[in-house]
Amino acid sequence: MWCIKVDRFLPYSRQWIDEEDIKNVVEVLKENIITQGEKIEQFEKALAEIFGAKYAVVFNSGTSALHGAYFALSLGKNDEFITTPISFVATSNAGLYLGAKPVFVDIDSDTGCIDASLIEKHINPKTKLISVVHYGGHPVDMDVVWNIADRYGLFVVEDACHALGSKYKGKMIGDCKRSSAVIFSFHPLKHITTGEGGAVLTNYEDVYNKLKMFRNSGITKDKRFFENKSDGDWYYEMQILGFNYKMTDFQAALGLSQLKKLERFVKKRREIANFYDTKFEGNKWFNVLKNKDFALNSYHLYPIRLKGNCTEKKQEIFKALRKSGLGVQVHYIPIYLQPFYKKLGYKQGLCPEAEAFYRQELSLPIFPLMDEKDVEFVISAVFDVFERMCG
Repeated sequence: MWCIKVDRFLPYSRQWIDEEDIKNVVEVLKENIITQGEKIEQFEKALAEIFGAKYAVVFNSGTSALHGAYFALSLGKNDEFITTPISFVATSNAGLYLGAKPVFVDIDSDTGCIDASLIEKHINPKTKLISVVHYGGHPVDMDVVWNIADRYGLFVVEDACHALGSKYKGKMIGDCKRSSAVIFSFHPLKHITTGEGGAVLTNYEDVYNKLKMFRNSGITKDKRFFENKSDGDWYYEMQILGFNYKMTDFQAALGLSQLKKLERFVKKRREIANFYDTKFEGNKWFNVLKNKDFALNSYHLYPIRLKGNCTEKKQEIFKALRKSGLGVQVHYIPIYLQPFYKKLGYKQGLCPEAEAFYRQELSLPIFPLMDEKDVEFVISAVFDVFERMCG
């Protein structure tokens, strides 16, 4: 029997803010301009260069970035878009905002990502785009998705809010080589943070220009795009119904500082995940997810899947792990099982693999600030709880 003395609580993830980050933010706070200044452009340029895209546009959240991407790709009323039920609700909500209908496709049980082999049979004349989620940091098989989209003339959005620093076939997620747009999130629980924030990366100039207007209440000050004659240097035009989704300069300054540490953060996450894999191998209570050969997983999450009688005891196991000092979480309740979506007509049983995944999944703590003692603490607590709860 493992003995645990609870003298700490480890969340499933948390930010790492150091003195350099604080210094960079404070410097901007002392400037005359603290929003929509030069730090925004610097952050956008850095994102595009690091991830290999032509353009980047930052937003005040990953959700608003998704909203902007769907809008810029002309998703609208009476359109349908294909997506996964195992994600945060924002992935599909952003389409609902525009009057489009989400079509949920079941997942690959090995990774928790959308099962790309099932996408094609859900395509119909109303389908406008495919929005995939790189669940937990594991990339979807984008060659399969892109080839399907190309055959049917569809747009592809990569919701990479979990996947900053992940790679597909050796290339960074974010280069938009197999998608129309890639979405990042800079929420504190993600790989880097701006407090709240997000970004859209794209290789299409027209999408880039729409994104910039969309986040700025539909307004442009660029003379090249004026529809009317300018009244003077103060002149601007509102050409679309946009939103105030702007990021501040001090957030961008934090993002620039954090971006320098991304490689180190991802390396640490992968080291922890590899250690977990080794220690948990062959245990009788749960499985860990499998990485495909094409994927370099940046491990926003470390999900496990309960098996046997442990599945039926998930609530008790969850509570016991929390009581032991582990801030475990569940990612996610299938989106279409939410009350709002049920009122739209979605029913239980739509995606059996996703529903099984939800019944079995727990996310263990994984973040760069964890030291060796923290990792050992997680492993000891996990074995203690499962031995007591499941035998």
